[in-house]
Amino acid sequence: MRGIPVVVLAFVLAVAGCGAPPAEPPLNADDVMFVQMMVQHHRQGIEIARLGAERAESLEVRTLTAAIETTQQDEVEMMLRWLHDWEQPLQAGEGAHDHHGGMPETDVRQIRALRKSGDFERDVLDLLIAHQDDAVRMAKAEVASGVNPEARTWAGQVESSRRGQVELMTQLVTKLIKG
Repeated sequence: MRGIPVVVLAFVLAVAGCGAPPAEPPLNADDVMFVQMMVQHHRQGIEIARLGAERAESLEVRTLTAAIETTQQDEVEMMLRWLHDWEQPLQAGEGAHDHHGGMPETDVRQIRALRKSGDFERDVLDLLIAHQDDAVRMAKAEVASGVNPEARTWAGQVESSRRGQVELMTQLVTKLIKG
């Protein structure tokens, strides 16, 4: 080291450090599972919300369901980008998440029944309350067991926002009952 000036050595070390790739954020199987499950869950929510936006009579329910549809579509696109960036499949294979208790999902028959509902506003709100409550449970699991900072932060936002939606929809159902 005697023959190498300190300035040259500092320069060589600095240049060598510049080429190092940035560290990837941590990721675990729970992060991937959460995002894969939420994509499908959101797609169901979009279908339910779209029905609400099209068929609800009250402005409050139409506005809320239209907002849910738009928000969840944007979130699906974000989650698909994450899976792509993480080099993970966009959806898990059949039964891949069964050991995690499966995915809480809205029964397809319930969505079909909603299309024919005679008490549409109450039924769409009841179905969305249950659906968004499932999202809260899924988000809590990600916060507890995921390691990816971005996914965990977003899961916390999902937990909070969906709780707020459930409270609002519960108030709307109460208002409908009191008529």
